[in-house]
Amino acid sequence: MSTTAKKDQAQSSLQQAGQNIKEGASTAMDKAKEGASSAVDKVKEGAANAYDKVKEGASTAVDKAREAASHTGEALSSAASAVGRKAEDATSAVGRGMESLAGTVRDRGPDDGMLGRATRTVADALDSSGRYLEEKNLSGMADDMTKLIKNNPIPALLVGVGLGFLLGRALRS
Repeated sequence: MSTTAKKDQAQSSLQQAGQNIKEGASTAMDKAKEGASSAVDKVKEGAANAYDKVKEGASTAVDKAREAASHTGEALSSAASAVGRKAEDATSAVGRGMESLAGTVRDRGPDDGMLGRATRTVADALDSSGRYLEEKNLSGMADDMTKLIKNNPIPALLVGVGLGFLLGRALRS
């Protein structure tokens, strides 16, 4: 074989090797692109799953906080209601006690003369006050007080100032 033929054969072999290297590089590049694309897809999927889990956890935390707040509100409402009932019961008991005291004043007080009239007046006042407390309780008394102040604002203000002055004087000494 001549040198030219050997040279041509070597050149052909080099071209074939170059072609094989190009094809191998192209195949490797395609596989790398596929691998990278697959990796990106997996990262996206992982991020989406993580986001969903965080979102679900936050939603659960919010639900638990709402539930706890609801239970706390119900407990406070129940406690306030119980205290209110106790206060109403105490007011009714005071009213019954005043009515009983009115009966005792009537029974033991004088019947005639000026002292008899004073005894009856005191007994009637105790009796009507006791009935008022027993019927109205605290909520009814608060409503009546509000109406009284709305209907008579200036006298109510003067009474408040007078009571404040007397209370301040009593506390100072």
